[in-house]
Amino acid sequence: MTVLAELRALLRLPGFRKLFTVRLVSQAGDGMFQVGLANLLFFSPESQGSAAAIAGAFAIMLAPFTVVGPFAGVFLDRWQRRQVLVYGNAVRVLITATMAVLMLTQGVTPAIYVLGLAALSINRFLLAGLSAGLPRVVQGDLLLTANALTPTLGAGAAFLGGGLSFVLSLAMPAGRIQDATALACACVVMGCAALLGLRMSRTLLGPVCPAVGSIGNELVVVTRGLVDGARYLAARRTPGQALLVMATHRFLYGVVFIAAILMSRNLLAAPGDRTAGLATFATVIGATGVGGLLAIVFTAVLARRMAPQSWIAMMLTVAGISQLILVPEPGLVSVVTASALLGMAAQGAKIAVDTIVQRDSEDAYRGRAFAFYDVLYNAAFVGAAALAAYLVPDAGWSPGLFAALSVGYVAAAILFGTRGSRTARLMVQTQGG
Repeated sequence: MTVLAELRALLRLPGFRKLFTVRLVSQAGDGMFQVGLANLLFFSPESQGSAAAIAGAFAIMLAPFTVVGPFAGVFLDRWQRRQVLVYGNAVRVLITATMAVLMLTQGVTPAIYVLGLAALSINRFLLAGLSAGLPRVVQGDLLLTANALTPTLGAGAAFLGGGLSFVLSLAMPAGRIQDATALACACVVMGCAALLGLRMSRTLLGPVCPAVGSIGNELVVVTRGLVDGARYLAARRTPGQALLVMATHRFLYGVVFIAAILMSRNLLAAPGDRTAGLATFATVIGATGVGGLLAIVFTAVLARRMAPQSWIAMMLTVAGISQLILVPEPGLVSVVTASALLGMAAQGAKIAVDTIVQRDSEDAYRGRAFAFYDVLYNAAFVGAAALAAYLVPDAGWSPGLFAALSVGYVAAAILFGTRGSRTARLMVQTQGG
C-alpha cells in the first residue's frame, strides 16, 4: 500500500508526469527503431549469422560512441536538458526518415551503418538527459520509487513499440518495404516525443547554473570537466563503485545478448528462416521485459529493507542463477525463463545503481555521472563483442560459456556485496574542482 501511495504521489507531480510521458513515447520510438535495425543487421538474408559477424556489427555500432560519449555529460551540465530532449528527438526523426528512404532505394549500404550509429548515439544521450533531469522533478524518498518506475516502464514502452513495429512489418511484403516500415513507424513516434517535450518549461530539468564558455575553448573545457568529474566520482566512492559494477554487469550481459541472437537465429529456429528467427528473438526480449517489470515491484518493496549495495549484490546473484539454467542444452522454455530472470536482475540492479549515483552526486556533476554511465555501458558492450567473437560458437550455446558467465556474476556479487562502500565520502568540492 505504501508503494501504491508513492506511485500516486509521483503521478500528482506535474513535472514528473511530463518527463515520464516524454520517456515513454521516446523509448517506444526507440524500440521500433531497434527492431528495424535488428531485422536489417542480424536477421535479413543479406546478413551473416556467425558469432564474429554479429559481434562485429555490435562493435561497429558502439565503439565510436564510446570515444565521443564522454563529452555528452559535460554538455548535459551546460545545456538545458529539456532542449536536449526536444532537439534530440527531432534530429532522430530526420536520421530515421533518411534511413527509411535509403532502404527503399538502395538497401543495406554503409550509409545505413553510419546513420544507425548516429541514431543510437543520440538515444544514449537522451537517456542520460532523462536520468539527469529526474531529480529536478522528484525529491526526497520518492526518488527511489521514481527510479524503479521510469526506467523499467520506459523499457516496457520500448518493448511494446518494438512489438507493434514487428507486427506492422509482417503485414507488409517481405523485403525492402518491410524493413522500411519499422523505420517509418519509429520516425512518427519520435516526432511525437519531440512535441511532448515542448510541454515542459525550458528550465524545468536544469542545470540550475549552466556552465558557460567560448566555443573556441569548448573542447578544453569538456576535457577538463571530464577529468574533474571522474576524480569527483572516484573520491565520493559510492557513485564510482556503482558505475563500475554496472559496467561489469553490462559486459557479461553483452555476451549473453549476442549469444541470444545467435541461438534465436541458428539454434531455436531453422537457419535462414528470417521471420522465425526474429520472432524467437522477440520472445526472448519480451521475457526480459517481463522480468524488468517484475523488478518494479520487488525493488520498491524489498530494496527498502537493505542497503542499495546489498540489493545489487542480490540481483547479481539472481543473474548468475539465470545462466546456470542454460548450462544444459537449452530449449525455448529454458531460454525464456533465463531471460526473464536476467531481465529482473538487470533492471533491479540498475534501479539501485541509478539511485546511488543520483543521491550521492551533486547536481553540478550529475550530467557527467550519467554520461559516464552511458560510456561504460557502451565500452562494456564493445568488450563483450570482442570476447564473444572468439568464445561464443555460431549456434550461440556451449555449456562452458554459460557456466563461466554464471561464475562471473556470482563473483561480482560477492566482491561488491562484501567490499563495496555503503556511504559516500564527505568532501569539500566546488564545481570547478
